[in-house]
Amino acid sequence: MFTDTHSEVCFERGPDGRHLAVSRDIAASPDAAWEILTDTTYWPAWGPSVTGVDCADRVIRAGSRGRIETAFGMPLPFEITSCEDFRWTWDVANVSATGHRVEALDDGCRVVFEVPVLAAAYAPICQRALGEIERLAEG
Repeated sequence: MFTDTHSEVCFERGPDGRHLAVSRDIAASPDAAWEILTDTTYWPAWGPSVTGVDCADRVIRAGSRGRIETAFGMPLPFEITSCEDFRWTWDVANVSATGHRVEALDDGCRVVFEVPVLAAAYAPICQRALGEIERLAEG
């Protein structure tokens, strides 16, 4: 659908139905990227809309609950609905939100955000987040 020099956006069908896949290949190990995605202390560093996280679990797991502080000044509750095999999903304010996954490549990994079709306008924010994840993972 759309490609820039660093990321790709396309439609795909996954375990939770059809969504936009916003992805970027990075020169880091899948474990390094996964750590950045699942350790809540990293979320404000790569999430443009997240300014803080309050969660009892530093590293998320299925069932983790907490609050994210948003750039809009509004705290929103979240719950991690699944977290296994290098993929996690969540509900934010009781609404199914982006999925996150890491795929191994021969020379690094691919990080993918699964964006609900109705939230397609969020894709550029995900592209920016992928750039920050790349910076953190490769840095």
